[in-house]
Amino acid sequence: MSAEGHVEYHSHWKKYFYVFLLLTVLTVAEVIAAESDWAYSLKAISLSVMAIGKAGAVGYWYMHLDEDTSWMKFIAMIPISAAVYAAVVILESLYR
Repeated sequence: MSAEGHVEYHSHWKKYFYVFLLLTVLTVAEVIAAESDWAYSLKAISLSVMAIGKAGAVGYWYMHLDEDTSWMKFIAMIPISAAVYAAVVILESLYR
């Protein structure tokens, strides 16, 4: 095997650990928000924002979008923007 094709291994354990902690904190915050006595609309908005944040963190770090080209990030943003749009429409319908 030639030395040109060799790719040096780079550990991501520290980054994954920090993302794991972020997801843990967001999950605990979601449980606290769900069990709180807040108004229904405030609870729905906070839970939706935290769920979108968790999905974005998983997509960005665990699917390695932080290391991809900007074209791949753009393609990944299409379904994410659809999910954000759906969440906004659902939350907007709560106020009608």
